[in-house]
Amino acid sequence: MPPDCRARALHALCLNSPADKAAAAQALYVEAQNGLALDPDAQLQRPEGVPGRPERPRLLSALQVPNRSPFTLEGRAALIHAIAHIEFNAINLALDAVWRFAGMPREFYLDWLRVAAEEAQHFGLLHEHLNSLGHQYGDFDAHDGLWTMAERTAEDVLARMALVPRTLEARGLDATPPLQAKLARAGDHRAVAILDIILREEIGHVEIGNRWYRYCCRLRGLDPVAIYPGLVLQYQAPRLRPPFNLTARGAAGFSAEELAYLQSDIRPDTAGREP
Repeated sequence: MPPDCRARALHALCLNSPADKAAAAQALYVEAQNGLALDPDAQLQRPEGVPGRPERPRLLSALQVPNRSPFTLEGRAALIHAIAHIEFNAINLALDAVWRFAGMPREFYLDWLRVAAEEAQHFGLLHEHLNSLGHQYGDFDAHDGLWTMAERTAEDVLARMALVPRTLEARGLDATPPLQAKLARAGDHRAVAILDIILREEIGHVEIGNRWYRYCCRLRGLDPVAIYPGLVLQYQAPRLRPPFNLTARGAAGFSAEELAYLQSDIRPDTAGREP
């Protein structure tokens, strides 16, 4: 087993089993907090098999994945599966940030190890609930939008922070309350409670993305608000459509100027982190 936090993150990222990956992410965060060695300057080489994935679910384009209604048992299971798939990808994204981007402060790596561990917990809660509905992860088709943006931003930590946590993943802050309302009407109170946990912790994850995005902008002498539209266009990020959870976004560190931009009509027309 690699002795360094970043090398261990890469090892965990390559694991195919979701259960093994989740366990590895949680264990690694504990070890990092207890002083496991961490070399910010190590230049790690990407191996084959990044990210590790199970054979299922089958990955399709977002347009090929059918809409999911929570008002039938099968539809609700498919919806929970879609959210679990997001959380599985979020483990991968956090682990990828740890190993890929050298030269950042130690706190950057500890932040993303924490995110990986919490995303692993989210996946576990959702998979347990999915099991209670008679299904398991892999039973339904899924799409790969989150990892596609990770590949596009693989060479630039500033672009990654701008467009994954604070753009795609922040979409979950907007999507979760309406989704909870639907699940409550469908009588799935366990799912609503799980999403309460996820929403609370995702605010913290998006705040981490905001904080490190601004750090990267300061290092390069860039205005984080002014350069954002150009990054959206350059990396073909999705257009974010209302409604927006402005309270959650404010708690996650978006400025008043950024929230005003979201609500303007000048956003590039280019779907975000929602099932």
